Amino acid sequence: MNLYRKLRIAAAVVVGLALTLLFLDLSGVLHTYLGWLAKVQLLPAILALNVGVVAVLLVLTLLFGRLYCSVICPLGVMQDVVARLGLKAKRNRYGYSPAKQWLRYGVFVLFVVLMVAGVGAVASLIAPYSAFGRIVTNLVAPVWQWGNNLLAWASERMGNYAFYSVDVWWRGGVTFAAAVVSLVVVAVLAWRNGRTWCNTICPVGTLLGFVSRFSLLRPVIDTSKCNGCGLCARNCKAASIDPKNHTIDMSRCVVCFDCIDSCKKGAIAYRRRATKPAVKTDKSEKTDTARRSFLTISALFAGTLVANAKQQHVDGGLAVVVDKEAPVRKTRIVPPGAMSLKNLNAHCTGCQLCVSACKQQVLRPSNGVMTLMQPEASYERGYCRVECTVCSEVCPTGAIRPITRAEKSSIQIGRAVWIKQNCLAEQGVKCDNCARHCPAEAIRMVEHEGRRVPAIDTERCIGCGACEHLCPSRPFSAIYVEGNQTHRTL
Repeated sequence: MNLYRKLRIAAAVVVGLALTLLFLDLSGVLHTYLGWLAKVQLLPAILALNVGVVAVLLVLTLLFGRLYCSVICPLGVMQDVVARLGLKAKRNRYGYSPAKQWLRYGVFVLFVVLMVAGVGAVASLIAPYSAFGRIVTNLVAPVWQWGNNLLAWASERMGNYAFYSVDVWWRGGVTFAAAVVSLVVVAVLAWRNGRTWCNTICPVGTLLGFVSRFSLLRPVIDTSKCNGCGLCARNCKAASIDPKNHTIDMSRCVVCFDCIDSCKKGAIAYRRRATKPAVKTDKSEKTDTARRSFLTISALFAGTLVANAKQQHVDGGLAVVVDKEAPVRKTRIVPPGAMSLKNLNAHCTGCQLCVSACKQQVLRPSNGVMTLMQPEASYERGYCRVECTVCSEVCPTGAIRPITRAEKSSIQIGRAVWIKQNCLAEQGVKCDNCARHCPAEAIRMVEHEGRRVPAIDTERCIGCGACEHLCPSRPFSAIYVEGNQTHRTL
Protein backbone atom coordinates (compact mmCIF):
# COMPACT_ATOMS: atom_id res chain seq x y z
CA MET A 1 0.00 0.00 0.00
CA ASN A 2 1.46 3.37 -1.01
CA LEU A 3 2.15 6.04 1.61
CA TYR A 4 -0.51 8.45 0.30
CA ARG A 5 -3.23 5.82 0.64
CA LYS A 6 -2.08 4.84 4.13
CA LEU A 7 -2.23 8.44 5.31
CA ARG A 8 -5.60 9.01 3.69
CA ILE A 9 -7.13 5.90 5.27
CA ALA A 10 -5.67 6.68 8.71
CA ALA A 11 -7.00 10.26 8.61
CA ALA A 12 -10.42 9.10 7.36
CA VAL A 13 -10.72 6.49 10.13
CA VAL A 14 -9.84 9.04 12.83
CA VAL A 15 -12.28 11.66 11.49
CA GLY A 16 -15.06 9.12 10.89
CA LEU A 17 -14.81 7.63 14.37
CA ALA A 18 -14.55 11.06 16.01
CA LEU A 19 -17.67 12.38 14.28
CA THR A 20 -19.58 9.20 15.08
CA LEU A 21 -18.65 9.48 18.76
CA LEU A 22 -19.75 13.10 18.66
CA PHE A 23 -23.32 11.93 17.99
CA LEU A 24 -23.08 9.04 20.46
CA ASP A 25 -21.56 10.97 23.36
CA LEU A 26 -23.31 10.07 26.63
CA SER A 27 -21.00 12.08 28.87
CA GLY A 28 -21.43 15.46 27.19
CA VAL A 29 -17.69 16.18 27.27
CA LEU A 30 -16.63 15.11 23.77
CA HIS A 31 -18.19 18.21 22.20
CA THR A 32 -15.57 20.31 23.96
CA TYR A 33 -12.80 18.51 22.11
CA LEU A 34 -14.41 17.27 18.90
CA GLY A 35 -17.12 19.84 18.22
CA TRP A 36 -14.91 21.65 15.71
CA LEU A 37 -15.20 18.66 13.34
CA ALA A 38 -18.89 19.45 12.84
CA LYS A 39 -18.10 23.10 12.16
CA VAL A 40 -15.62 22.29 9.35
CA GLN A 41 -18.25 20.47 7.27
CA LEU A 42 -18.82 22.49 4.09
CA LEU A 43 -22.59 23.02 4.03
CA PRO A 44 -22.84 23.88 7.75
CA ALA A 45 -19.92 26.31 7.30
CA ILE A 46 -21.68 27.99 4.36
CA LEU A 47 -24.95 28.33 6.27
CA ALA A 48 -23.09 29.68 9.30
CA LEU A 49 -21.34 32.20 7.00
CA ASN A 50 -18.03 30.88 8.34
CA VAL A 51 -15.94 32.43 5.59
CA GLY A 52 -12.66 31.19 7.03
CA VAL A 53 -13.67 27.53 6.99
CA VAL A 54 -15.23 27.76 3.53
CA ALA A 55 -12.09 29.46 2.17
CA VAL A 56 -9.81 26.82 3.71
CA LEU A 57 -11.88 23.96 2.25
CA LEU A 58 -11.93 25.54 -1.21
CA VAL A 59 -8.17 26.17 -1.11
CA LEU A 60 -7.63 22.59 0.08
CA THR A 61 -9.64 21.36 -2.91
CA LEU A 62 -7.78 23.63 -5.32
CA LEU A 63 -4.47 22.26 -4.06
CA PHE A 64 -5.16 18.56 -3.51
CA GLY A 65 -8.48 17.73 -5.18
CA ARG A 66 -11.51 16.33 -3.40
CA LEU A 67 -9.71 15.18 -0.25
CA TYR A 68 -12.65 16.64 1.67
CA CYS A 69 -14.89 13.90 0.26
CA SER A 70 -12.54 11.05 1.17
CA VAL A 71 -11.24 12.29 4.54
CA ILE A 72 -13.40 15.01 6.15
CA CYS A 73 -16.94 14.13 5.03
CA PRO A 74 -18.33 11.41 7.37
CA LEU A 75 -20.81 10.13 4.78
CA GLY A 76 -17.94 9.75 2.32
CA VAL A 77 -15.97 7.75 4.89
CA MET A 78 -19.03 5.58 5.53
CA GLN A 79 -19.37 4.91 1.80
CA ASP A 80 -15.74 3.84 1.62
CA VAL A 81 -16.30 1.35 4.45
CA VAL A 82 -19.32 -0.17 2.68
CA ALA A 83 -17.51 -0.15 -0.67
CA ARG A 84 -14.56 -1.92 0.95
CA LEU A 85 -16.86 -4.70 2.13
CA GLY A 86 -18.27 -4.96 -1.38
CA LEU A 87 -14.76 -5.09 -2.80
CA LYS A 88 -13.97 -8.14 -0.69
CA ALA A 89 -17.04 -9.83 -2.11
CA LYS A 90 -15.93 -9.12 -5.67
CA ARG A 91 -12.60 -7.60 -6.62
CA ASN A 92 -11.93 -5.36 -9.61
CA ARG A 93 -15.67 -4.81 -10.02
CA TYR A 94 -15.73 -1.13 -11.00
CA GLY A 95 -15.41 0.38 -14.45
CA TYR A 96 -15.36 3.71 -16.23
CA SER A 97 -18.67 5.32 -17.07
CA PRO A 98 -19.31 8.81 -18.44
CA ALA A 99 -20.57 11.31 -15.89
CA LYS A 100 -24.35 11.49 -15.66
CA GLN A 101 -24.40 15.25 -15.95
CA TRP A 102 -28.17 15.56 -16.38
CA LEU A 103 -28.77 13.78 -13.08
CA ARG A 104 -25.86 15.38 -11.30
CA TYR A 105 -26.77 18.95 -12.12
CA GLY A 106 -30.48 18.28 -12.06
CA VAL A 107 -30.26 17.25 -8.41
CA PHE A 108 -27.98 20.21 -7.70
CA VAL A 109 -30.39 22.67 -9.31
CA LEU A 110 -33.26 21.13 -7.33
CA PHE A 111 -31.23 21.50 -4.12
CA VAL A 112 -30.49 25.18 -4.81
CA VAL A 113 -34.09 25.90 -5.80
CA LEU A 114 -35.41 24.31 -2.60
CA MET A 115 -32.97 26.29 -0.48
CA VAL A 116 -33.81 29.58 -2.19
CA ALA A 117 -37.54 28.81 -2.10
CA GLY A 118 -37.36 28.37 1.66
CA VAL A 119 -37.72 24.58 1.78
CA GLY A 120 -34.26 23.97 3.16
CA ALA A 121 -35.53 21.27 5.53
CA VAL A 122 -36.42 19.09 2.53
CA ALA A 123 -33.24 20.00 0.66
CA SER A 124 -31.11 18.95 3.62
CA LEU A 125 -32.30 15.35 3.23
CA ILE A 126 -29.52 14.90 0.65
CA ALA A 127 -26.91 16.97 2.48
CA PRO A 128 -24.09 14.54 3.39
CA TYR A 129 -23.29 15.65 6.95
CA SER A 130 -26.97 15.88 7.88
CA ALA A 131 -27.75 12.46 6.39
CA PHE A 132 -24.88 10.94 8.38
CA GLY A 133 -26.10 12.60 11.57
CA ARG A 134 -29.63 11.25 11.11
CA ILE A 135 -28.34 7.73 10.47
CA VAL A 136 -26.14 7.69 13.58
CA THR A 137 -28.66 9.41 15.87
CA ASN A 138 -31.64 7.24 14.94
CA LEU A 139 -30.10 3.88 14.04
CA VAL A 140 -26.74 3.58 15.78
CA ALA A 141 -27.36 5.57 18.97
CA PRO A 142 -30.17 3.30 20.32
CA VAL A 143 -27.93 0.23 19.98
CA TRP A 144 -25.09 2.14 21.63
CA GLN A 145 -27.37 3.21 24.49
CA TRP A 146 -28.76 -0.29 25.01
CA GLY A 147 -25.19 -1.58 25.19
CA ASN A 148 -24.39 1.09 27.76
CA ASN A 149 -27.42 0.13 29.83
CA LEU A 150 -26.45 -3.53 29.71
CA LEU A 151 -22.98 -2.62 30.92
CA ALA A 152 -24.46 -0.43 33.68
CA TRP A 153 -26.74 -3.30 34.75
CA ALA A 154 -23.83 -5.77 34.87
CA SER A 155 -21.61 -3.30 36.72
CA GLU A 156 -24.31 -2.62 39.29
CA ARG A 157 -24.60 -6.33 40.01
CA MET A 158 -20.87 -6.34 40.80
CA GLY A 159 -21.15 -3.33 43.07
CA ASN A 160 -19.60 -0.93 40.56
CA TYR A 161 -21.52 2.29 39.86
CA ALA A 162 -19.11 3.89 37.40
CA PHE A 163 -21.71 3.46 34.63
CA TYR A 164 -25.31 4.67 34.64
CA SER A 165 -28.35 3.85 32.55
CA VAL A 166 -29.81 6.29 30.05
CA ASP A 167 -33.26 6.50 28.49
CA VAL A 168 -33.63 5.08 25.00
CA TRP A 169 -36.54 6.85 23.41
CA TRP A 170 -38.34 6.86 20.09
CA ARG A 171 -37.90 10.14 18.22
CA GLY A 172 -40.71 9.57 15.75
CA GLY A 173 -41.63 7.40 12.78
CA VAL A 174 -40.85 10.03 10.12
CA THR A 175 -37.37 10.60 11.52
CA PHE A 176 -36.67 6.88 11.78
CA ALA A 177 -37.96 6.26 8.24
CA ALA A 178 -35.81 9.06 6.82
CA ALA A 179 -32.74 7.58 8.52
CA VAL A 180 -33.50 4.08 7.21
CA VAL A 181 -34.07 5.30 3.65
CA SER A 182 -30.85 7.35 3.73
CA LEU A 183 -28.84 4.40 4.99
CA VAL A 184 -30.30 1.92 2.52
CA VAL A 185 -29.86 4.17 -0.52
CA VAL A 186 -26.32 5.23 0.36
CA ALA A 187 -25.25 1.72 1.38
CA VAL A 188 -26.68 0.00 -1.71
CA LEU A 189 -25.09 2.52 -4.06
CA ALA A 190 -21.75 2.25 -2.25
CA TRP A 191 -21.83 -1.55 -2.22
CA ARG A 192 -22.61 -1.81 -5.93
CA ASN A 193 -20.90 1.22 -7.44
CA GLY A 194 -18.69 2.92 -4.86
CA ARG A 195 -19.08 6.69 -4.96
CA THR A 196 -22.27 6.96 -7.04
CA TRP A 197 -23.98 9.00 -4.31
CA CYS A 198 -21.10 11.49 -4.17
CA ASN A 199 -20.93 12.00 -7.92
CA THR A 200 -24.59 12.03 -8.90
CA ILE A 201 -26.66 13.11 -5.89
CA CYS A 202 -24.56 14.92 -3.28
CA PRO A 203 -24.69 18.73 -3.80
CA VAL A 204 -21.43 19.19 -1.87
CA GLY A 205 -19.73 16.67 -4.17
CA THR A 206 -20.97 18.54 -7.24
CA LEU A 207 -19.74 21.87 -5.89
CA LEU A 208 -16.30 20.55 -4.95
CA GLY A 209 -16.18 18.60 -8.21
CA PHE A 210 -16.25 21.87 -10.11
CA VAL A 211 -13.41 23.30 -7.99
CA SER A 212 -11.29 20.13 -8.16
CA ARG A 213 -11.14 20.35 -11.96
CA PHE A 214 -8.50 23.03 -11.39
CA SER A 215 -6.60 21.28 -8.58
CA LEU A 216 -2.83 21.69 -8.53
CA LEU A 217 -2.06 18.12 -7.47
CA ARG A 218 -3.84 15.15 -9.03
CA PRO A 219 -3.40 11.54 -10.15
CA VAL A 220 -1.81 11.56 -13.61
CA ILE A 221 -1.39 8.62 -16.02
CA ASP A 222 2.05 8.20 -17.65
CA THR A 223 1.21 6.82 -21.08
CA SER A 224 4.82 5.66 -21.60
CA LYS A 225 4.43 3.18 -18.72
CA CYS A 226 0.76 2.25 -19.08
CA ASN A 227 0.10 -1.11 -20.74
CA GLY A 228 -3.65 -0.52 -21.02
CA CYS A 229 -4.67 -3.30 -18.61
CA GLY A 230 -7.45 -1.17 -17.16
CA LEU A 231 -6.78 -2.36 -13.62
CA CYS A 232 -6.87 1.21 -12.34
CA ALA A 233 -10.35 1.79 -13.78
CA ARG A 234 -11.63 -1.48 -12.32
CA ASN A 235 -10.54 -0.27 -8.86
CA CYS A 236 -11.80 3.31 -9.19
CA LYS A 237 -14.92 3.61 -7.04
CA ALA A 238 -15.61 7.03 -8.57
CA ALA A 239 -15.75 5.56 -12.12
CA SER A 240 -13.60 8.49 -13.20
CA ILE A 241 -10.70 6.77 -15.02
CA ASP A 242 -10.99 6.31 -18.78
CA PRO A 243 -8.26 3.73 -19.57
CA LYS A 244 -8.69 3.98 -23.33
CA ASN A 245 -7.97 7.70 -23.45
CA HIS A 246 -5.68 7.68 -20.38
CA THR A 247 -7.67 10.44 -18.70
CA ILE A 248 -9.07 10.97 -15.20
CA ASP A 249 -12.21 13.02 -14.61
CA MET A 250 -11.06 15.21 -11.72
CA SER A 251 -14.58 16.48 -11.10
CA ARG A 252 -15.47 12.98 -9.89
CA CYS A 253 -12.11 11.76 -8.53
CA VAL A 254 -12.12 11.76 -4.71
CA VAL A 255 -8.33 11.31 -4.47
CA CYS A 256 -8.51 7.97 -2.65
CA PHE A 257 -5.21 6.77 -4.24
CA ASP A 258 -6.68 3.33 -4.95
CA CYS A 259 -5.66 3.60 -8.59
CA ILE A 260 -2.02 4.29 -7.67
CA ASP A 261 -2.01 1.33 -5.31
CA SER A 262 -3.52 -1.04 -7.89
CA CYS A 263 -1.26 -0.11 -10.84
CA LYS A 264 1.45 -2.78 -11.23
CA LYS A 265 3.51 -0.70 -13.65
CA GLY A 266 3.72 2.48 -11.62
CA ALA A 267 2.02 4.34 -14.46
CA ILE A 268 -0.11 6.56 -12.18
CA ALA A 269 1.42 9.17 -9.91
CA TYR A 270 0.01 11.88 -7.70
CA ARG A 271 1.82 14.97 -8.85
CA ARG A 272 1.51 18.52 -9.99
CA ARG A 273 -0.75 19.19 -12.90
CA ALA A 274 1.26 19.60 -16.06
CA THR A 275 0.76 22.66 -18.22
CA LYS A 276 -1.04 21.40 -21.28
CA PRO A 277 -1.33 22.83 -24.75
CA ALA A 278 -4.67 24.25 -25.65
CA VAL A 279 -7.21 21.51 -26.11
CA LYS A 280 -10.20 21.66 -28.31
CA THR A 281 -13.36 22.86 -26.73
CA ASP A 282 -16.81 22.92 -28.11
CA LYS A 283 -19.81 25.01 -27.30
CA SER A 284 -21.34 22.34 -25.13
CA GLU A 285 -18.27 22.30 -22.88
CA LYS A 286 -18.30 26.09 -22.58
CA THR A 287 -21.96 26.07 -21.79
CA ASP A 288 -21.44 23.37 -19.19
CA THR A 289 -18.65 25.36 -17.52
CA ALA A 290 -20.76 28.52 -17.43
CA ARG A 291 -23.67 26.64 -15.98
CA ARG A 292 -21.53 25.09 -13.29
CA SER A 293 -20.03 28.45 -12.40
CA PHE A 294 -23.48 29.92 -12.02
CA LEU A 295 -24.65 27.03 -9.85
CA THR A 296 -21.53 27.25 -7.71
CA ILE A 297 -22.25 30.87 -6.89
CA SER A 298 -25.92 30.12 -6.33
CA ALA A 299 -25.08 27.37 -3.83
CA LEU A 300 -23.48 29.90 -1.49
CA PHE A 301 -26.81 31.53 -0.77
CA ALA A 302 -29.24 29.64 1.43
CA GLY A 303 -32.87 30.64 1.63
CA THR A 304 -35.01 31.10 4.67
CA LEU A 305 -38.10 29.26 5.80
CA VAL A 306 -41.32 30.88 6.94
CA ALA A 307 -42.83 29.24 9.99
CA ASN A 308 -45.67 26.90 9.18
CA ALA A 309 -47.84 26.12 12.18
CA LYS A 310 -51.02 24.15 12.25
CA GLN A 311 -51.37 23.79 16.00
CA GLN A 312 -54.63 24.05 17.91
CA HIS A 313 -55.61 24.41 21.54
CA VAL A 314 -55.68 21.31 23.73
CA ASP A 315 -58.08 19.94 26.24
CA GLY A 316 -56.81 17.54 28.85
CA GLY A 317 -58.18 15.10 31.36
CA LEU A 318 -58.00 14.26 35.04
CA ALA A 319 -54.71 13.40 36.71
CA VAL A 320 -54.11 9.73 35.95
CA VAL A 321 -50.90 7.75 36.16
CA VAL A 322 -50.33 7.70 32.42
CA ASP A 323 -47.61 9.06 30.20
CA LYS A 324 -47.72 12.78 29.62
CA GLU A 325 -48.69 13.74 26.08
CA ALA A 326 -47.46 16.71 24.09
CA PRO A 327 -49.93 19.55 23.65
CA VAL A 328 -50.71 20.81 20.18
CA ARG A 329 -48.95 24.16 19.99
CA LYS A 330 -49.90 26.99 17.67
CA THR A 331 -46.22 27.95 17.36
CA ARG A 332 -43.42 25.46 17.81
CA ILE A 333 -40.69 26.09 20.38
CA VAL A 334 -37.10 26.34 19.16
CA PRO A 335 -33.96 26.40 21.34
CA PRO A 336 -32.57 29.54 22.99
CA GLY A 337 -29.94 30.97 20.67
CA ALA A 338 -32.03 30.22 17.57
CA MET A 339 -33.30 33.82 17.82
CA SER A 340 -36.38 33.12 15.71
CA LEU A 341 -38.11 30.49 13.63
CA LYS A 342 -36.92 32.33 10.55
CA ASN A 343 -33.26 32.17 11.54
CA LEU A 344 -33.47 28.49 12.45
CA ASN A 345 -35.20 27.61 9.20
CA ALA A 346 -32.61 29.52 7.18
CA HIS A 347 -29.58 27.79 8.69
CA CYS A 348 -30.58 24.40 10.09
CA THR A 349 -29.74 21.28 8.06
CA GLY A 350 -31.44 18.86 10.43
CA CYS A 351 -28.25 16.99 11.36
CA GLN A 352 -29.69 16.34 14.86
CA LEU A 353 -26.42 16.95 16.67
CA CYS A 354 -28.26 19.25 19.09
CA VAL A 355 -30.96 16.59 19.58
CA SER A 356 -28.38 13.95 20.49
CA ALA A 357 -26.55 16.40 22.79
CA CYS A 358 -29.67 17.45 24.75
CA LYS A 359 -29.40 15.52 28.02
CA GLN A 360 -32.81 16.72 29.24
CA GLN A 361 -34.39 15.10 26.14
CA VAL A 362 -36.23 18.33 25.43
CA LEU A 363 -35.23 18.60 21.77
CA ARG A 364 -36.58 16.27 19.14
CA PRO A 365 -36.73 16.41 15.30
CA SER A 366 -39.78 18.00 13.73
CA ASN A 367 -42.10 15.92 11.56
CA GLY A 368 -43.50 18.93 9.70
CA VAL A 369 -42.94 19.02 5.94
CA MET A 370 -41.57 22.56 5.94
CA THR A 371 -39.45 21.98 9.06
CA LEU A 372 -38.53 18.33 8.56
CA MET A 373 -35.83 17.09 10.97
CA GLN A 374 -35.23 20.52 12.47
CA PRO A 375 -35.07 20.67 16.28
CA GLU A 376 -38.05 21.72 18.33
CA ALA A 377 -38.67 21.59 22.07
CA SER A 378 -41.32 19.63 23.91
CA TYR A 379 -41.47 18.99 27.63
CA GLU A 380 -42.91 15.52 28.23
CA ARG A 381 -39.51 14.03 29.17
CA GLY A 382 -37.81 17.04 30.75
CA TYR A 383 -37.54 20.80 30.65
CA CYS A 384 -34.96 23.26 29.35
CA ARG A 385 -32.69 23.97 32.30
CA VAL A 386 -31.36 27.50 32.58
CA GLU A 387 -27.80 26.34 33.25
CA CYS A 388 -27.56 24.19 30.07
CA THR A 389 -26.33 25.78 26.82
CA VAL A 390 -25.09 22.62 25.07
CA CYS A 391 -27.29 22.92 21.97
CA SER A 392 -25.91 26.39 21.23
CA GLU A 393 -22.36 25.12 21.70
CA VAL A 394 -22.57 22.16 19.31
CA CYS A 395 -24.56 23.68 16.42
CA PRO A 396 -22.21 23.92 13.40
CA THR A 397 -24.42 26.03 11.11
CA GLY A 398 -25.32 29.09 13.16
CA ALA A 399 -28.95 27.96 13.40
CA ILE A 400 -28.48 28.08 17.18
CA ARG A 401 -26.06 30.85 18.08
CA PRO A 402 -23.69 30.45 21.07
CA ILE A 403 -25.12 31.96 24.26
CA THR A 404 -23.98 32.15 27.87
CA ARG A 405 -25.96 30.92 30.87
CA ALA A 406 -26.67 34.51 31.88
CA GLU A 407 -28.03 35.30 28.42
CA LYS A 408 -30.17 32.18 28.38
CA SER A 409 -31.88 33.12 31.63
CA SER A 410 -33.21 36.28 29.99
CA ILE A 411 -34.26 34.83 26.61
CA GLN A 412 -37.98 34.19 26.21
CA ILE A 413 -38.50 31.33 23.76
CA GLY A 414 -42.19 31.04 24.64
CA ARG A 415 -44.72 31.81 27.34
CA ALA A 416 -46.82 29.61 29.60
CA VAL A 417 -50.58 29.27 29.09
CA TRP A 418 -52.95 27.99 31.79
CA ILE A 419 -55.71 25.53 30.88
CA LYS A 420 -58.33 25.93 33.59
CA GLN A 421 -60.23 22.69 33.02
CA ASN A 422 -57.03 20.62 33.24
CA CYS A 423 -55.87 22.09 36.55
CA LEU A 424 -56.15 19.94 39.67
CA ALA A 425 -56.99 23.07 41.68
CA GLU A 426 -60.29 23.22 39.80
CA GLN A 427 -61.07 19.78 41.23
CA GLY A 428 -60.37 20.80 44.81
CA VAL A 429 -56.81 19.45 44.94
CA LYS A 430 -54.21 21.69 46.54
CA CYS A 431 -51.30 21.92 44.12
CA ASP A 432 -48.65 24.57 43.50
CA ASN A 433 -46.05 22.57 41.57
CA CYS A 434 -45.86 25.07 38.75
CA ALA A 435 -45.26 28.04 41.07
CA ARG A 436 -42.73 26.22 43.26
CA HIS A 437 -40.57 25.04 40.36
CA CYS A 438 -40.64 28.07 38.05
CA PRO A 439 -36.98 29.26 37.80
CA ALA A 440 -38.09 32.70 36.56
CA GLU A 441 -40.65 33.15 39.37
CA ALA A 442 -43.21 33.96 36.71
CA ILE A 443 -46.02 31.98 38.36
CA ARG A 444 -47.73 32.72 41.68
CA MET A 445 -50.79 31.22 43.30
CA VAL A 446 -53.79 33.54 43.71
CA GLU A 447 -57.29 33.20 45.13
CA HIS A 448 -59.94 32.68 42.49
CA GLU A 449 -63.51 31.54 43.16
CA GLY A 450 -62.47 30.08 46.51
CA ARG A 451 -59.51 28.18 45.11
CA ARG A 452 -55.79 28.89 44.80
CA VAL A 453 -54.92 28.80 41.12
CA PRO A 454 -51.79 29.79 39.16
CA ALA A 455 -51.43 33.27 37.68
CA ILE A 456 -48.78 33.72 35.00
CA ASP A 457 -46.67 36.82 34.48
CA THR A 458 -45.91 36.49 30.77
CA GLU A 459 -43.37 39.33 30.99
CA ARG A 460 -41.17 37.19 33.24
CA CYS A 461 -41.82 33.75 31.74
CA ILE A 462 -38.93 32.44 29.60
CA GLY A 463 -40.72 29.35 28.25
CA CYS A 464 -38.36 26.80 29.83
CA GLY A 465 -41.19 24.30 30.30
CA ALA A 466 -40.55 23.47 33.98
CA CYS A 467 -44.21 24.15 34.78
CA GLU A 468 -45.45 22.01 31.89
CA HIS A 469 -43.12 19.10 32.65
CA LEU A 470 -43.70 19.03 36.43
CA CYS A 471 -47.46 19.55 36.31
CA PRO A 472 -49.05 16.38 37.76
CA SER A 473 -52.10 16.62 35.51
CA ARG A 474 -52.30 13.78 32.97
CA PRO A 475 -52.29 13.12 30.07
CA PHE A 476 -52.14 16.84 29.29
CA SER A 477 -50.59 19.41 31.60
CA ALA A 478 -52.69 22.21 33.03
CA ILE A 479 -49.94 24.59 31.88
CA TYR A 480 -48.23 24.35 28.54
CA VAL A 481 -45.75 26.57 26.70
CA GLU A 482 -46.65 28.32 23.47
CA GLY A 483 -43.63 29.19 21.34
CA ASN A 484 -42.53 32.63 20.15
CA GLN A 485 -42.00 33.33 16.48
CA THR A 486 -39.17 35.65 17.49
CA HIS A 487 -37.36 35.28 20.80
CA ARG A 488 -37.42 38.19 23.22
CA THR A 489 -34.75 39.40 25.62
CA LEU A 490 -36.31 40.19 28.97
